Amino acid sequence: MSKIISVRNAVIKFLKENIKTTEVTVIRIEKVGETWKTVAEVYEDDSFLKSMNLPPKKIRLFYAVVVDAELEVLSFTRLSTYDDSENENN
Repeated sequence: MSKIISVRNAVIKFLKENIKTTEVTVIRIEKVGETWKTVAEVYEDDSFLKSMNLPPKKIRLFYAVVVDAELEVLSFTRLSTYDDSENENN
């Protein structure tokens, strides 16, 4: 199996286990040195609606996940925004 596919699968598995969601799509993978920088699109229940006991609605969020060569997650962060066009010039 390709290493990039293994990275994608590791990120999906990590987010599904640690974020309350079943919908994860890795939308960006980039190898930087010995680490892999990824961005995943995740659909989660809107916590505000849930706290108000209103019908649930899924909201789209983005997470940056950094994985090492052994597929260990080194860090993950929820992004406030994600604009794919910012990466076209790199």
